[in-house]
Amino acid sequence: MTDLAQSRPLAGLLVVALEQAVAAPTCTQKLADAGARVIKVERPEGDFARGYDTAAKGQSSYFVWLNRGKESIALDIKNPDDKALLARMIARADVFVQNLAPGALARAGFGSAELRAKHSRLITVDISGYGEAGDYAGMKAYDLLVQAESGLASITGHPAGPGRVGVSVVDIATGMNAHAAVLEALIARGITGRGTGIAVSLFDAMADWMNVPLLFYEGTGRAPQRVGLAHPSICPYGAFACADGALVLVSIQNEREWAAFCAGVLGDPSLASREGWRSNTERVANRAAVDAHVARAFAGWTRAEAAARLDAAGTAYGFVNGVAEFSRHPALRRIEAATANGPVRLAAPAARFEGAARPAGHVPALDEHGTAIRAEFAAMQHTPT
Repeated sequence: MTDLAQSRPLAGLLVVALEQAVAAPTCTQKLADAGARVIKVERPEGDFARGYDTAAKGQSSYFVWLNRGKESIALDIKNPDDKALLARMIARADVFVQNLAPGALARAGFGSAELRAKHSRLITVDISGYGEAGDYAGMKAYDLLVQAESGLASITGHPAGPGRVGVSVVDIATGMNAHAAVLEALIARGITGRGTGIAVSLFDAMADWMNVPLLFYEGTGRAPQRVGLAHPSICPYGAFACADGALVLVSIQNEREWAAFCAGVLGDPSLASREGWRSNTERVANRAAVDAHVARAFAGWTRAEAAARLDAAGTAYGFVNGVAEFSRHPALRRIEAATANGPVRLAAPAARFEGAARPAGHVPALDEHGTAIRAEFAAMQHTPT
């Protein structure tokens, strides 16, 4: 077996995805990267994420990012022929993923429990906003709405007001949770021979991430405060301006690091034992004074001078870059995906596997594979698996 084959462990699996936007495509894109055949079922007008922007050579940046390596077919499941075709595709599938409104597919005859009753090895994934039951089940749920509802926005941003996390963190978290659950279900199926049902909601995904603020609030009666580019419970841990305008973010994690920072960066070892500055708890209580002292020091150094001092002291730090700086960052790895409008360079997936690198798949045009898929599944008998 070649390294390339070893890097595609899901080769041979068929994933049918009735998906749109970000959360479900995040899950299935990762499955496609691992070698699964992903057939993306779109409405006749296409996944609405195709129209989010035109930044990627005239195409949506979201769509190009999350749909490489998939096949596209446009179906209208209200049409009896298209509905029958979808049923034949699912009959052969290993995984069926959908993120339509709760109950929509069940009303069309494609409810997850019903599908698994017909196809015992099928793994179904239902992605929703707030789950399938309860007062919020019928609520429309998009990333920023759930950032607000989950409390994330209330602890994000500047003290002057709440803020949005700058990427679709709720959708991405949901897709990553769904992806991990599918891999677990595939392992379980290898043992039991049976598929299972998976349900992931946007709210649940972010609620899990909100456990520390939740525990902090329920343990102290106070919610974490918005502190901008600083840490609400560690000091000093924040951004400080240098003489040339650069912002450097310094992170002190323990008293050993604090002592080294005082001696090696600030040049005053006595600060580590000053009353009110000796422990993290004391420093957080006196954050204004501690941060002001650190800020005065950094204001006298350029970016290069600050970096030299921090490196010498072994202090953790990073510079607050813009997207322009990020695009040129020496640690940024890239892949190139083919699209109808030419190749697009993307940030590479986070996981790196030993052996040959996985090539990025082609980003499909709407219904690009429709004719071939219709021919392939035309004569399929819809029989239980």
